[in-house]
Amino acid sequence: MTYVIAQPCVDLKDRACVDECPVDCIYEGKRMLYIHPDECVDCGACEPVCPVEAIFYEDDTPEEWKQFYDANVHFFDDLGSPGGAAKMGEIDKDHPIVAALPPQEHDE
Repeated sequence: MTYVIAQPCVDLKDRACVDECPVDCIYEGKRMLYIHPDECVDCGACEPVCPVEAIFYEDDTPEEWKQFYDANVHFFDDLGSPGGAAKMGEIDKDHPIVAALPPQEHDE
């Protein structure tokens, strides 16, 4: 089991979760952040600090955003397990589910 970042993160990327993650498993794509399922230790530190409530325990992801589990998992298909997001910086891609979304508007 792992945590999942869902649609509310798209085009926002607040990064409060990145600061809280003790194992550096939250990676930055072009339009959203992704949790590496093999590096996440299920501590839950990221969930309460997300200002848009985009982070869910895998089994608690709302039905409308269930496909974001696959987006988080398969974002890493060609990256493997880099062993820490900080050294990667922003990765110049997104999962196709995210890339296909229209621009998301957020209340500032």
